[in-house]
Amino acid sequence: MKLLQSDFKKPIKVKAENLDDLWVLSQIIEARDVLGGHTERKIKLGGASDRSQKVIKKHVFIILSVEKTDFSKGSSQLRVSGKIQNDLEDIPKGSYHTIDVEEGSTITIQKEEWLDFQKKKLKEASKEKESRIMVCIFDREEAHFAMLKRYGYEHLLSISGDVQKKAVDEKISKNFYEEIIKQLQEYDKRYELERIILASPSFWKEELMKNLKDDALKKKIISATCSSCDKGAINEVLKRPEVKEALKEERAASEIEIVERILTEIKKNGAVAYGIDEVQKTAEMGAIDTLAVTDNFIQKKREENSFARTERIMKTVDKAKGTVTIISSEHEGGKKLDGLGGIAALLRYRLSYE
Repeated sequence: MKLLQSDFKKPIKVKAENLDDLWVLSQIIEARDVLGGHTERKIKLGGASDRSQKVIKKHVFIILSVEKTDFSKGSSQLRVSGKIQNDLEDIPKGSYHTIDVEEGSTITIQKEEWLDFQKKKLKEASKEKESRIMVCIFDREEAHFAMLKRYGYEHLLSISGDVQKKAVDEKISKNFYEEIIKQLQEYDKRYELERIILASPSFWKEELMKNLKDDALKKKIISATCSSCDKGAINEVLKRPEVKEALKEERAASEIEIVERILTEIKKNGAVAYGIDEVQKTAEMGAIDTLAVTDNFIQKKREENSFARTERIMKTVDKAKGTVTIISSEHEGGKKLDGLGGIAALLRYRLSYE
């Protein structure tokens, strides 16, 4: 993300460069913000009774009072809807419009109040490069390739090996090893990978390494073990100790670690709160060190027009110098947190309600 104007007392100006940037913006832009962007608007020319009335598309710069946001990773698009605030020819002020923010879009954002964690997220996104870490999980029958993203990971490809299921201990064909290696080399060239996490059940990763003659690619590989070979095993691999060091600055891994700390505190009845009622109570006491909220929870509350309560909690924690972290529901950590109600907190001290 490019932060083109960063004086938060004025409308800031940003350029979204990739899907990760759109995810970050979807967590920052909220109701009552004022957003400006270039967009297309259908304009009717001629009177309502005029048979020659035409509808044309006009490129305009529209300023919206935001009412709703919708982020779709599938369409690589962030849709921001609200009422038009600026005076435009042929476009009524106060009418509704939706701006589609895409990769490459430049927008302005103005808030009544910027929270510290929102400023931090924008500044971090403007400094970070797009992730260049790939995960490859395989066994004797299939292989899955994925790129780590700030919101989790993006599955790129699955391939199958030509294996006859005669025995459990049947080896992978040499051709399948070569096919996996060829695919890794292609992705390495395309994305200029920094790390490749190569994981498999049993001994297959060691056998593949014996077939790998590309020394430059070998230096990028971190070997890991997983219990199965499917897309879900990627989350398992992210928690392995042998890859944590390489992933320590990757958002998905850090988010999973926060959720695991929350689950550990719950198991030992420690300094933790979960569920919106308990979290609100501890926030008002100034007891929260780290607040974790999933993006699914935020989106659900926005759709229900009940986000104001969650927003107050986030502001309370932010002003008390606690850390606010938005957890992606795309990975296992986010799914677990959603199972706890979508909101939880690590506390500065253990509370007693006796």
